[in-house]
Amino acid sequence: MPDPLPPFVLKNEETFAILDSRGEICPDLQHEAGIFHRGTRHVSRLQLLLWGRPPLVLSSTELGAVGVLVSHLSNNDGGAEGSAAMTIHLERNTVLTATACLQQFCFTSYGDQPVVMPLTLRLDADFRDIFEVRGYTRSERGRTVRRGVDGTLELIYRGLDGEDRATVLRLSDPVEDVSEEHISLQLTLEPRQTRRLFLVLDFHPGSAPLGAEDHYNAAMAATIQRFREARRSAASVISDNPAFNSWLMRSFSDVHLLASQVEDGLYPYAGVPWFSCPFGRDGLITARQMLMVEPRLARGVLGYLASRQAVINDPAHDEEPGKILHESRLGEMAALGEVPFSRYYGAVDSTPLFLMLAGDYLCRSDDQDFVAGLLPELEAAMAWIHRAEAGSFDGFLRYLRVAENGLRNQGWKDSDDSIHHADGRLAEGSIALCEVQAYAYGARRSLASILHRLGRPTEAEGLLEEASALRHRFHQAFWTPSIDSYALALDGEGQPCQVRTSNAGHCLWTGIATTEAAAAIARQLMAPTSFNGWGVRTLDERECRYNPMSYHNGSVWPHDNALIGMGLARYGHRSEALQILTGLFETASAVPMFQLPELFCGFPRREEEGPTFYPVACSPQAWASASVFGLLEAVTGMAIEREHGSSRVQVRLHNPCLPRGLNMLDINGLRLGDEEINLQFHRSDHDVGVMVRGRSPGVDVLIMK
Repeated sequence: MPDPLPPFVLKNEETFAILDSRGEICPDLQHEAGIFHRGTRHVSRLQLLLWGRPPLVLSSTELGAVGVLVSHLSNNDGGAEGSAAMTIHLERNTVLTATACLQQFCFTSYGDQPVVMPLTLRLDADFRDIFEVRGYTRSERGRTVRRGVDGTLELIYRGLDGEDRATVLRLSDPVEDVSEEHISLQLTLEPRQTRRLFLVLDFHPGSAPLGAEDHYNAAMAATIQRFREARRSAASVISDNPAFNSWLMRSFSDVHLLASQVEDGLYPYAGVPWFSCPFGRDGLITARQMLMVEPRLARGVLGYLASRQAVINDPAHDEEPGKILHESRLGEMAALGEVPFSRYYGAVDSTPLFLMLAGDYLCRSDDQDFVAGLLPELEAAMAWIHRAEAGSFDGFLRYLRVAENGLRNQGWKDSDDSIHHADGRLAEGSIALCEVQAYAYGARRSLASILHRLGRPTEAEGLLEEASALRHRFHQAFWTPSIDSYALALDGEGQPCQVRTSNAGHCLWTGIATTEAAAAIARQLMAPTSFNGWGVRTLDERECRYNPMSYHNGSVWPHDNALIGMGLARYGHRSEALQILTGLFETASAVPMFQLPELFCGFPRREEEGPTFYPVACSPQAWASASVFGLLEAVTGMAIEREHGSSRVQVRLHNPCLPRGLNMLDINGLRLGDEEINLQFHRSDHDVGVMVRGRSPGVDVLIMK
């Protein structure tokens, strides 16, 4: 029988688990479920049997604030000699470490007689690469050895890449039977007695193991501390609306669930299951959206990507000196080169986004020493942009796949059919996306602001002049009166793709759009043909390739909407940004656990129906989770300014507003380098007021109505 609840996701560093409501993995019901470690599925089946039958599910909760799954279960029956149905209660808690999955079973008997309960744990590990689970077919695989040793069950895969991958199951209690597929034992329970049993699934069995109970307790303490430290380091955002608070808390927890420790801090991995690894674009946009509340994510992302910036020409990985990483994968197929993603650079937008985030991070954090240390990488990134533009026939930043099995499309809409003309023809040749030119504009202005801060005004002014010239050329080449918007792209012959898409909204985010164009784009994006009631569609329903069930041609992506909302607010269209925030809030309220997925279908909103799910969307997805924070920055009208040569920081709040159902919003502990400010937004009869509830001496606040 299918699980009535959505899968539950846990993650810690390079290990993540997709579990059902029992805290188990049943591949017969959900093929992508499992426990994955370093890009490989290390557990493909985990099932508990009581008297030979799976337990009943009473309830299940993923405690997002601490990254733990709690399942309440009971027995179906106890067989001829056993307990009656639903007389055994089992609380099963699941937690991850970076290299193991730990479970505590807490059995309590509510029967009136002692009971001897046969217990069996079934285990399997197919050791499939994440790309195999996703659907790739391989002509050859390694082999798996299974054996029961000293009360443990070991499964070892000898990969074609020469690496051994292992899963070892052990329990805290002595076992009676071990085979290649299961471990069995019996527990005796007196009436009202509670007994605990601990399970360890270890993926690095060579290290000296703790006892199962000690291992579990240490893992639980560590995960609680991890999430507690995340909340302590970030600004607190809370409203007077319990549902909105639930969305805020789930979103913040999911970003940190996905975050992994890297050399310079934390890096939010893109999403589970298919993208649980560092993605350049995703990490940069997630960090930017979180910048108001959690600037240390930006530091981790910038440091990680700078250390992996391309330094050579390698066509097999679409790599060119100065480019910023698209994605980095672990796993057997990446190691063997069966996929090019061990370190892949096929993204045209990661490099300008890297520069944009660096400038925004410096403005928010005043972390001048860190950003100055990145200057060689920042200048190399700008040099790549200059070379790429100079090498194109029209001076725009373009992409063209070189790697044989790399990505055809290398912007954020990277599916094969996402870039097309009004008649449905796919765009051919090198492609200049509208939003990528906007990012290139933002990158110049960002690096200019950094160079001003570092005492290099002449070079800064040169970049600003370049940005101004690009803005003029962009509008001339991309503005399309027939659709009242910017063209999606210019194809390899310079012909515009005259289709109405959400991409044009990103041009507002960076400021490359003219005021008149921004107003027209705002009208177009918020029209019913584009805004479906939940969010802005990726493709307007008037276009011939519109399909509300497609990945990029009619679906709704939360992060896309957040960037559009931030752009609308930049041009003063705050009510439209508020409409987007309200739509996504209502979406979050209609989905399980307030967890916005990567995307959902673009069908028009209907009364008494929720949004329509996209079946293989990642959830959680970092930039979807972060979208609420970017949109709050937009609707509160928040902008941070630092004058060159001054130590003071100015917080500007331009015409702030709040979504329906919120009458108060507190932002406390908002850090601006060494400075800090506490703000309260409150709704009155006619507008939204602001109260500065505390600030450091170096902060000035300007409220503009």
